[in-house]
Amino acid sequence: QVQLVESGGGSVQAGGSLTLSCVVSGYSLSNGCVGWFRQAPGKEREFVARITKDGTTGYLLRSVQGRFTASTDNAKNTLFLQMNDLEPEDTATYYCAVPKSRFLCSPGWQQRSDNTFGQGTEVTVSS
Repeated sequence: QVQLVESGGGSVQAGGSLTLSCVVSGYSLSNGCVGWFRQAPGKEREFVARITKDGTTGYLLRSVQGRFTASTDNAKNTLFLQMNDLEPEDTATYYCAVPKSRFLCSPGWQQRSDNTFGQGTEVTVSS
């Protein structure tokens, strides 16, 4: 059974930094892809970053480019989201997710309805 557990959220002022972590079990990051999503209050969930099995960031949401960095530690089966220069618009619950199978790791997997998500970690940025 695949499980994802996020941590690292919190409340910061604009311009601050946070690093989110996601520990994955039951799915090997060295063999498959992984991603970060976020959902702001009253808004739809949006895709933030896609990371391939070799640790390459295949996609990063335009509004966070230059501020956020996604990475993985395959030895620890953990992924990270380093968030710098945070803005109030970054306020959201952040989720990590993997596809149902590593064989589904093609561009666009984030749109599938059968992905597995963690419980989320909340990030609040005040102005």
